[in-house]
Parts: sequence; structure tokens; C-alpha cells
Amino acid sequence: MAVQTERIPARRRRLGDRLAVFGEREFMRFFLGYTTSLIGSSMAPVAVAFAVLDGGGGGAGGGGGGTALGWVMAARILPVVLVLLAGGAIADRLGSRRVMLGSDLLRGVVQALFAGLLAAGRAPVWAMVALVAVWGVGEGLFMPAFGAIVPDLVRRTGLVADANALLGLARSLSTVVGPATAGLVTAAWGPATVLLADAVTYGVGAFALARLRLPVRAAAGEGSMVRDLRAGWSEFASRPWLWVTTVQMGLFNLLVWAPFLVLGPLLAQRDLGGARAWGLVMGVYGAGAVLGGLLVLGRSPARPLAVASLAALAWALPSAALAAGAGLPWVAAGALVAGVGSAVCGTLYGTTTQKWVPVELLGRVTAFGVLGSFALGPLGLAAAGPLAGRFGADTVLLIGAVWQLAAGAVVLAVPAVRDRRWEEGPDS
Repeated sequence: MAVQTERIPARRRRLGDRLAVFGEREFMRFFLGYTTSLIGSSMAPVAVAFAVLDGGGGGAGGGGGGTALGWVMAARILPVVLVLLAGGAIADRLGSRRVMLGSDLLRGVVQALFAGLLAAGRAPVWAMVALVAVWGVGEGLFMPAFGAIVPDLVRRTGLVADANALLGLARSLSTVVGPATAGLVTAAWGPATVLLADAVTYGVGAFALARLRLPVRAAAGEGSMVRDLRAGWSEFASRPWLWVTTVQMGLFNLLVWAPFLVLGPLLAQRDLGGARAWGLVMGVYGAGAVLGGLLVLGRSPARPLAVASLAALAWALPSAALAAGAGLPWVAAGALVAGVGSAVCGTLYGTTTQKWVPVELLGRVTAFGVLGSFALGPLGLAAAGPLAGRFGADTVLLIGAVWQLAAGAVVLAVPAVRDRRWEEGPDS
């Protein structure tokens, strides 16, 4: 049975109404633990990068630091992709809370071990690669379980959208606060201190999860995991609005976002003044995501997927501004609008999935969606540089911007996306 929802006026604006979800005890507990854990997680990449480049006490520094960092980054991402589908099936079998609790404990232990090795000056590259790979396994288990747990955190299902908006807002704020804090702490006390702090925040997240009292849901069958995944795939593939938007997001990460992340710093160095300018652009993007979270909070548009698809068009703006050689104010303005669009898009897509996918399948369906959205991202990151060398960075970014606009128009032309209404039945 899919989650049913009460209709909430799209123009509900009173602050008390928008924050009513904080009156849900289980959501409040989870929000505090999750936000604390997010801040630690957003700090960790800065510390890991400097730990690798500084040699970690194990000889990884010097000219090989860049290569070593590449290995460590790859070791973090690959397990996430490989574990996602299994993580969705396990979440549906064991329950999202249990899987997330285990994931937080696992990642907390990894970060504590990492901090200990760094403090002892015994962190060779192979050890860092192994540790971040285990961390990636924990992340791959956590992500689909997170997508499935949100509807269980609120008793009034009409507040699911507000819950998603606030959790997205917490993620956006952490991307602003975490790296800046990590830079200061790393400079003052070293990366080991940051990683130890991250381990503590995972402990806080685990404590909050352990205290949750959630509804008992029917678990997935006791057959094979392959059978469970087939059931999840059937549910995913049977909903055109779901797989169409997933395909759109996967190609966005391949053609738009990955080139922007790789080539943006290059053009910022060439045209905008260097690292400080690029830092400003990304900071403004994060600020836009915070603003977008505030804008979508308390609103329930009649056609959420149409609004989300329109918001996704904003991602074309910063790439187009860079490709056109616009000045820093224009690039930053594009990034601001794109940040707003990312928050609106993510909240509405996530809430629609949680409302209309049966709860006993939500972990697996979420896993297929996340995998489809991000599987091509590493390819885009690897290909952006060679393609820019062949055709020019400006051309690659311009193609991405045009693609985003064209893809958005195509998706909006799909009736299952354009006309989808939250008040419709789950099988409509």
C-alpha cells in the first residue's frame, strides 16, 4: 500500500505551519542526529584530502600525492555504486532503521580507525584506500534506507514534503558549514582531529536512530535477494514518471554536472580569477540550495513533478554563463538559481516517490533510482577533460547547458510527469 496524503494548500505560508513537522517526535529525534552526522560527513573529505597529500605518515606525499588522492577518491565512490541495490533489498528486509543504524556504526568505526592511524603516523595509501572503501560500503547501505525511512518519521503524511524539505535544507547547510570548519580544524590540529570528530557525529546519528520508535512494516519476503530485486525493478519500471526522471537525472550527471565540476575550476582559473572565484561560485550554489529549501518548505504544488522538472532547467545557467565567458557576477548568479532549483527538484522528486511507491518496496525502488541517477557520473568526470582537450571546455559546457534545456522540455512533454498530481491514486 502506498502512502496516502492529506491535501495541504500550496500557499500555506505561516512559519508555524511550515515547521509543524518538528512537532513529530520521531522526526525531531532523527533530524537532530542526522544533521549532526551530516556536518561531520561534510568535514571528512577535506581532512582525507589533506591526509593523503601530506602523506598520512605513510609515504604518500610528494609528487605522488595527486595520484594517491585519485585512488582514494575512487575507492570511496565505487563501493557506493556496487552496494546500492543490495542495500535497498536489505533495507526492505530488515527495516530502514536497522540498516541505517548499522551503517552509522560501521562508518563511525572506520573514521575512528582512520584518525588513529593518522595520529600514530601509520596511514599508508593502501590503508587509506581500504578504509574509505569500507566507508563507501556503509554509504551504499545508508542511501536507499534513508529514502525509505522518511514516511515513517511523521504521523501526518501530509507533512512528508516538509520533512524532505527540512532534511534537504540540513544537507545544504552542511555543505556550507562542514568544509569551512574542516579547513580551520585541519590547519590548527590536523586531519586526524577532523576524522575523530566525524566518528563522534556518526555516534550521535546512531544514538538517535536507536531511540526511534517507528511503525512496524511488512518486510520483504524471505526468498532470494535476486527475487527481491526483481520485484523492486518491476515496481520501478512500471512507473513511467519514475524511470523517465531517473534517466533524465543520470544523463544530467553525465553531460552537465560532471563537466561543470571538472571544467568549472579550469575556466575559473583562466577567466574569473582562480580558486577564490570558484570557491565563491560553489558557496553561492550552496546558499541557493538553502534558499530553495526554505522556498519549498510548506508548499505542496498540485503538479509536483512538473514544478520539479521546471526547477531542473536552472542547472543549465552556470554552465551556459561559463561557456559564454560571462563575468563572475553572472556565473555566481547562475549558480545561485541552480542551487535553488536543485533543492526544489530534489524535495519534490523524493516526496513523490515516497508517497506513491509501496512502503515495502521503497528501499529497493530508491536504490534503483539512486543507481540510475549517479552511475554515469564517474564516466562524465573521467571524460570531461579529454573532451575539453579535443573540442574546448567552452563547447563541452555549452553542449551540457543546451542538453539540460532540451531534456527538460522532453520530460515535461511526458504526460506521466507533466500531469502527475499528488492527490491522485497511487496507481494513476
